[in-house]
Amino acid sequence: MAVPVAGGYIKATGQDIWSISPVRLKPVHRLVVLSSSHPILVALLALAACIAATLFVGGHFEMTTKTEALISPKLGYRQREAAMDAAFPQLADPIVVVIDGRTPELAEDAAARLAQRLAADKAAFKNVQRPDGGPFFAREGLLYGSLAEVQSAMDKLVAAQPFLGQLAYDPSLRGVMNLLSTTLLGVEDGETTLNQIDKPLASLAGPIEAANAGKPAFFSWQEMIGGGGEFQAPLRRLILVAPVLDYHSLMPGARASAVIRQAANDLGLIPADGVSVRLTGSAALDDEEFASLAHNIGLVSTVIVCLMLLMLWLATRSARIVAAIMTTTIAGLLLTTALGLAALKQFNLISVAFIPLFVGLGIDFGIQLSVRFRAERLSEPDPRTALERAAEALGGSLTLAAAGICLGFLAFLPTSYIGISELGVIAALGMVVALVLNVTLLPALLLLLRAPLQSLEVGRRALAPLDAFLYRRRKLVLGAFAVAMAASIATLPLVRFDFNALHLRDPKGEAMATLLDLTHDPNRTVNTIDVLTPGIQDAAKLAARLEKLPEVAQAISVSSLVPEDQDSKLAEIGDAALLLDPTLNPIQQATPPTDAETVRSIANTSSALRRAATGKPGAAARDALRLADALDRLAAGPAGARARAESALIRPMQVVLRETRLSLQAAPVTLATLPAGLKRDWVAPDGRARVQAFPSGDGNDNDTLRRFSRAVQAVAPQASGPPISMMEAGDAISGAFVEAGVLALIAITILLLAVLRSLVEVAATLAPIVLSGFLTLGTCVLIGQPINFANIIAFPLLFGVGVAFHIYFVMAWRAGERNLLQSSLARAVLFSGLATGAAFGSLWLSDHPGTASMGKILMISLVWTLICALIFEPALLGPPRDKAPPP
Repeated sequence: MAVPVAGGYIKATGQDIWSISPVRLKPVHRLVVLSSSHPILVALLALAACIAATLFVGGHFEMTTKTEALISPKLGYRQREAAMDAAFPQLADPIVVVIDGRTPELAEDAAARLAQRLAADKAAFKNVQRPDGGPFFAREGLLYGSLAEVQSAMDKLVAAQPFLGQLAYDPSLRGVMNLLSTTLLGVEDGETTLNQIDKPLASLAGPIEAANAGKPAFFSWQEMIGGGGEFQAPLRRLILVAPVLDYHSLMPGARASAVIRQAANDLGLIPADGVSVRLTGSAALDDEEFASLAHNIGLVSTVIVCLMLLMLWLATRSARIVAAIMTTTIAGLLLTTALGLAALKQFNLISVAFIPLFVGLGIDFGIQLSVRFRAERLSEPDPRTALERAAEALGGSLTLAAAGICLGFLAFLPTSYIGISELGVIAALGMVVALVLNVTLLPALLLLLRAPLQSLEVGRRALAPLDAFLYRRRKLVLGAFAVAMAASIATLPLVRFDFNALHLRDPKGEAMATLLDLTHDPNRTVNTIDVLTPGIQDAAKLAARLEKLPEVAQAISVSSLVPEDQDSKLAEIGDAALLLDPTLNPIQQATPPTDAETVRSIANTSSALRRAATGKPGAAARDALRLADALDRLAAGPAGARARAESALIRPMQVVLRETRLSLQAAPVTLATLPAGLKRDWVAPDGRARVQAFPSGDGNDNDTLRRFSRAVQAVAPQASGPPISMMEAGDAISGAFVEAGVLALIAITILLLAVLRSLVEVAATLAPIVLSGFLTLGTCVLIGQPINFANIIAFPLLFGVGVAFHIYFVMAWRAGERNLLQSSLARAVLFSGLATGAAFGSLWLSDHPGTASMGKILMISLVWTLICALIFEPALLGPPRDKAPPP
């Protein structure tokens, strides 16, 4: 079996043993000897360290889900974003409350009441405003339409004067019935026809029937009267809320969101009553992002643990050895988490991926040592001696692999991609922790748990034909891989980089689904670009220039809030106000009716409907009779049904009357008369002004947004906003990986040259890593999987695992190992890769799109890494040397 020889390497004498260390690295061997001599002390020290780490993590754990925190704030676009946030802090991290009503009146009433309720809670909200409503827009909103639209709106109001007057005088169900009866007298007298009043008849029948059936009833006077054009009654209203965020919580906006939901519930703003309230905006999206990541973490974690335990058992065939490896891995994970928090203060969406990285690479070290330990026990019954022999054989390769992985991860440190840079720091620390624990705690646990004596062959002699094939058909195998690599390189231009952070979010989550719903309206897309200008006049000029660009749908500045042609519009509104004011504001109102009076008015209206419709053909007559039937049932039914009907008709009528009264009070709008809160959203205290540009075309399409960004930046280089952030972040990330890849390649090449002192062996170590990377990218093209913020971390893992695996094989080949696939090294590499792949592949089960795509690419990359390690590497290396290299 394996024995030390002159020169410091271990030469194998059996097919199941590999030899990997050209130079004996004594520290690893000494640590194993020391820990195996004092296993109880080592275990107690490790336990104490884990307790301390757990306490530290419990008191210091912080994580940010902000995707913008992944990129260096020193980049130009980040500095422009910071300048915009400093000038308009009230626009940062908002919660957007989206209110949808079954009718326009329900939406407006709900928005008004909820905004008033939220504005009173200063502890939860810094600012509450209505961008599409409120007193100012209710009063001045008509001025923002064209003159023709204002004239049309006034004509309709004047035509509805009798109707408005009756409802203003008697705002009750009786008043509605009396209005309808009066109208029907005109039909009987021949002054009008049923066809002319068919729309009100058909509109009223539905809510009356619903009230009779005890169901929620909804009715809109605005829809019945008809608006259209610029003044078409909206079914959706928005409230912008600036929440007080709790940055000590993993979900900073959770409390504010809970307050909003509770307020909506208290006010009866629920779907059953015709109103839905949903939350979106950056604060809600960030909270939902964390909740989405944690949603089915229990299922994913269970699958990961079960698959890893299965792979470990298949690799070691010993529950005790599996327990030792898992305990060592968990201890290392705790210590690495504590070290990471101590070094970086908080984790981000990328750096938190050190967990799967550590588990995958840490378990690899444990499997390598444990499988070698099993192999040694075939000839050595004493476990301490077997451990020492395993350390003697593996010390060099494990140390070199850990050093290479550390250098690879640290290569990200100088890049502008903070997410991966911080991941590199934690992963490098983790590799040190993993190596130390696997040569101290793991040997101690193997002794304390009394790992059983090995009786079965560790390697696989059945793979002898494949070993022979790889040597005999070496050129064919290498040629096949060369073709695959050439094909993969050819597909590189087709690799899609999707750095739109919104595409990583769960589209089924409320905040994301609501945001996507909003973007269907081009005037409410979040993918706008902001430009900070020196003053109001500069903003107006820039907005005019931007609007001329074909890529820009519209550009808005504070000057856009001053309507055009106000004198003509105000004259039209003033004429209508003179005529309608006495109608809308009666000196006195009718006394509220009794139920008996209401029943009598309902019966009278039903009779009038039957007189007007009986014997007449057409849809209008049928609608009249349908309404008469509904009214008969309402009059004969319980008082509760009439109360429901009155609520369905009168509450929206009160909203219409209030909005109409306000609209007739329009006054000239100037920059000086704009509400302070509204003006502050466009003009900073120092006089600088904001311009907001909207994209033409699909505001969710990456290519559209890229063209939009370039066009705006050509005119205004100081522009900022989500489309620019997406484009420049993508460039920064791509550049970071190129920079880190070059640095890692240089650093690891120098390391390998210093240890191996052979360009051929260095090339044999690095070539399979490059090959597996190209094959992974080619596979992504074939399956249509884009590279994004989340799954891009598969490549550092691919690099780390690849460095380790290929170092193991090159060192074994260097030491003269024959028949690599039959050795226990191949077994360790196979099951290490399968354990890591099973763990990461389970992330594919996540409901979070970013995490799922990360699991998918991690699985693909690990499959190619194993293929390159077990097939390509032996063929590339060829027959082993006849004798070991000199020390």
